[in-house]
Amino acid sequence: MPMNRPATTVLAAVLCLLTGACGGASSGDDRTSTGTTDAAASRTGYPVTLDNCGRTQTFDKAPSRVVVMNGASVAEVSTLLALGLQDKIVANQQSYGRSEVAGRAAAIKALPTGDIKVNEAYDIPRESMLGLRPDLVLSVTTYGFDQKNGFATREQLEQVGAGSYVSPQGCDDDPSRMTVADSHRLLRDMGKIFNVSDKAERLIAESEKNIAAVSEKVKEKAEGGKRPKVMVLFSNMSMGSNDFSSVFAQGIVNDILARAGGANAFENAARSTFADLSKEKVAATDVDALVVIGYNDPDPAAYAKKLFKEFPQWPAARNNTYVTLSDSMYLGPSNDLAVRKIAEMLHPEAF
Repeated sequence: MPMNRPATTVLAAVLCLLTGACGGASSGDDRTSTGTTDAAASRTGYPVTLDNCGRTQTFDKAPSRVVVMNGASVAEVSTLLALGLQDKIVANQQSYGRSEVAGRAAAIKALPTGDIKVNEAYDIPRESMLGLRPDLVLSVTTYGFDQKNGFATREQLEQVGAGSYVSPQGCDDDPSRMTVADSHRLLRDMGKIFNVSDKAERLIAESEKNIAAVSEKVKEKAEGGKRPKVMVLFSNMSMGSNDFSSVFAQGIVNDILARAGGANAFENAARSTFADLSKEKVAATDVDALVVIGYNDPDPAAYAKKLFKEFPQWPAARNNTYVTLSDSMYLGPSNDLAVRKIAEMLHPEAF
């Protein structure tokens, strides 16, 4: 199975921490201040205090030097862009190279990278991080703050006046329990930190409304037991010992599929986010539809067609039923787009 080497390395690191093979994070009670607290700050909505992975983070003003770590995620940078906070970012390492939101991929590409020489996990090492003089660092899991991985710890960042934030379900490095609600929580938390809660709540309300409308359209099909079995995987990606190691078993994709009137064909294949499957296991499973996630892959549709040639017995192959997605299928502000696109694929008669 072909590999995209940089993406493979990053995702392999994430898979390591998902399965509990990597080090965890420390916890404590910290007050990280990004300015001085006074009456004027209080009138503008500050100070803001959040509990994040057991650590108390207090912000006296909106961060202005934000660093977004890679972590094989695009959720954090997409959330900041959705909230209009791109001018706050001094270094970003996230990109899927594609997006369901018009203009977002180009907007991410245009962000500063900090001219950092990344480490083997394609992320920002400790000394380079401290040299960026951040006042807020975002990471999808605690992996990005683990000293054993060569990263600046949350304590070290606090010592230089920087706040730190781990995205929802990243505290215990187990995104297998992630749902759409976690995407909304990420929006809500960033809204509070940057004093744009009104905009965050509008985006959340719009997302919930859009998802509910789609779910209502496919409700009859779903309740009738007609939930097509869907295979969700990254294109051209290998992270384990078997032929198919980038197949989703748990996590936010299952919530998205359920809301779209579908079900994960490989939900029972693993308790972790990803399943590491043999070709024989994949061949023996009925796959009614395919969702291919493009991670810096310019042509994920070609990968879908390749799978259909390899497994012509699938109902999905016989009916050419697939959709290619990217950032909307994982943690981030655009899950409603994935719900709609998948629902239209699975239940076209409902639209």
